[in-house]
Amino acid sequence: MSSLNHTRQLHKFGGSSLANPECYRRVASILKQYSAADDLVVVSAAGKTTNRLIEFLDAIDHDGRVAHEKLQELRQFQFSLIEELLESERQQPLAETLKKEFSALGELSYPLTNAQKSAVMGHGEVWSSRLLAALLEQQGMPAVAQDARAFLRAEVGTQPEVDRGRSYGLLKEVLAQHSHHRVVITGFMAQSEEGETVLLGRNGSDYSATVIGALAEVDCVTIWSDVAGVYSADPRVVNDACLLPLLRLDEASELARLAAPVLHSRTLQPVAQSSMDLSLRCSYQPEAGSTRIERVLASGRGAKIITSLDEVLIVQLTFSQGHEFARIEKDVMAQLKRAQLEPLAFEAQADQNCIRLAYTTEIAGGALSYLQDAAIEAEIKLQEGYSFVAAVGAGVTKNPNHCYGFYQQLKSAKVEFICESESGLSLAAVVRKADTNSLVSSIHSQLFQAQKRVAVALCGKGNIGSSWLELFAEQKTELEKRHGMVFELVSVVDSQTYWFDESGINPAHVESHFDEESVAHQDSAWLEKLGAIQGYDEVVILDVTASKELAGYYVAIAEQGIHLISANKVAGSASSEYYHQVQDAFSKIGRHWLYNATVGAGLPINHTVRDLKESGDEIIALSGIFSGTLSWLFQQFDGAVPFHQLVDLAWQQGLTEPDPRSDLDGSDVMRKLVILARESGLDIEPESVKVESLVPEELAELSLDDFLDKAELLSEILAERLKRAQRDGKVLRYVARLEKNGKATVGIEDLAAEHALANLLPCDNIFAIESKWYKDNPLVIRGPGAGREVTAGAIQSDLNRLAGLF
Repeated sequence: MSSLNHTRQLHKFGGSSLANPECYRRVASILKQYSAADDLVVVSAAGKTTNRLIEFLDAIDHDGRVAHEKLQELRQFQFSLIEELLESERQQPLAETLKKEFSALGELSYPLTNAQKSAVMGHGEVWSSRLLAALLEQQGMPAVAQDARAFLRAEVGTQPEVDRGRSYGLLKEVLAQHSHHRVVITGFMAQSEEGETVLLGRNGSDYSATVIGALAEVDCVTIWSDVAGVYSADPRVVNDACLLPLLRLDEASELARLAAPVLHSRTLQPVAQSSMDLSLRCSYQPEAGSTRIERVLASGRGAKIITSLDEVLIVQLTFSQGHEFARIEKDVMAQLKRAQLEPLAFEAQADQNCIRLAYTTEIAGGALSYLQDAAIEAEIKLQEGYSFVAAVGAGVTKNPNHCYGFYQQLKSAKVEFICESESGLSLAAVVRKADTNSLVSSIHSQLFQAQKRVAVALCGKGNIGSSWLELFAEQKTELEKRHGMVFELVSVVDSQTYWFDESGINPAHVESHFDEESVAHQDSAWLEKLGAIQGYDEVVILDVTASKELAGYYVAIAEQGIHLISANKVAGSASSEYYHQVQDAFSKIGRHWLYNATVGAGLPINHTVRDLKESGDEIIALSGIFSGTLSWLFQQFDGAVPFHQLVDLAWQQGLTEPDPRSDLDGSDVMRKLVILARESGLDIEPESVKVESLVPEELAELSLDDFLDKAELLSEILAERLKRAQRDGKVLRYVARLEKNGKATVGIEDLAAEHALANLLPCDNIFAIESKWYKDNPLVIRGPGAGREVTAGAIQSDLNRLAGLF
């Protein structure tokens, strides 16, 4: 391999994931299912191996007999893993090597240097990587064990940092030697310039995993442990805490800064400085969900996580009178930031000339020493007996409901101070030593079980939009009762102007008040207002237009963190590149794009095709009458009334698009066919659909009025076509067809009068789905496929469905 593979992933397994033979087999199964041949694997020491090695080292200094006993326990554990996991012929080479290593460990004697101790503690990772690589080989997955000290370079320190510049080229050479092998790498350690082992400290294996992932330019690092990811609170404390499928990188970093055990800030540093994502999953239940940490552009709307610490200390600095307190505060905080000793939370009391800094017990001593050594002119005290609770999430400090709820639940606690982080990512309280479990539970309940507020924006107030406004006014109360949420219409947007009111717009007043309340919009000003709206947990846009311009904003809608429900077919039937770009944009930030109304009006055709595919079925062919307008026209077209008169009648009744040529040229049916094809798993471009237009070239570019005036030409062309069909006892229908090979056609067909596609009620759509499961007897969905009411109903149905996903 001449260069690093940019499609690699890295999987990291902690000690709990390798605690016993069953765990090792589970890890091998995970790698078989979730990894590829060139993926990297980083491992910790199995179970409590590192703790046992530390006990062994401690005993060497004090009692040789105890040291021998500890070493024998460890030896028995490691040999039992080999014996239970590997076939006899694969056991011997590992067992021989292990014997030599334990013999060398048994010969160690007091005193040992720090470098020697580090080398001893690194044995656990070496044993894990060697054993897992052998197990993978045994299961038919080519693998090789790799000691990270061959390429990771770092120098000894309190929190050693990997020198990426020195390490990159060495890693590149190692990977070039192991093409098409899963490389199982030791975590937790690197090597100094002098060739000595350097341990990477607390959470060292997670840190080395993300460092190696960044150096190898992998797409994603997955950390497998005994938990599925980040929850809205500790699930051992809050029964209904929910797993967060997506977390912004800045939110994850803030959570790590606040010393939450599931993440460490050092682990996130390489993620922040690279283009890779980070996922957290449970090796015991791989399908239990995960948390994906990504660089999300969406603006946050409030708290996502409640976290706490039972033991917190306060470092208090009291300055004498006469000092310029504001300048001193700024200088002290800047010094602490440079020393990487930022507090969890702090309070500046200008009237008391006092700064109070909250730290974990692990950091407080170091912070105190640093401040004393910095010769700051202040009385410095270390105070014990405090706890800490925080709400974390982008936008939490600007969400009035969450701020109010947080303060309300702290009313009975002995609060020392409350601090809003400068980033706006957390709201934290330092309290006198308290039962943080009950505080976490009450805050979690207050913030996350209170009624959610959902802001709705309607784009398009024509036929469908006005029908939806009527339906929303009727159904709003029931919708809110059903989901326990508040839904407010906050904006109505048309092509030139928009009405925005974050306190809510009465849907019954839109028609009568829109002109006086609306203002002209430039570009995406209306969208930016929606993205910045405060006081709502979710924002939803309903696009009931046919606007290409609005469809071009779909990625921007996702980037604002807004959900989208669409009756607009443009994006769903655009080029594959843009279609996937839109899908990825919504998926990436955990927002939803629903578009069942794009095909079949209110019929559940999109859902059905998608569900069949996701359930394991395979779509072989699709066919049917996809346009309610063309269904109505051809059901009526028997020669008694000229075709152009039927078109005019349909247009007057609101059965067509505002310009009926959008129905007659087949583009509407083509778009629906492309959307369904993509739902079925077929990659198809709109240009590949063969479309028969009913609009003569000479009518295509006319104004709408001129087109309607000269529409008789439609009748002249179709009259002869109808006569030929009737001579054979057939009827004309406008049919869409898709075959598995990708052949797609849209156009007029002569069908026998008794054919299923010929016998519909006016305006009905019919969809025939042939699949592996429905090969001999196609699955048929039929019903009204046109009309403002049924399309508005489909939009409302998607809104109801979306509410169930919040």
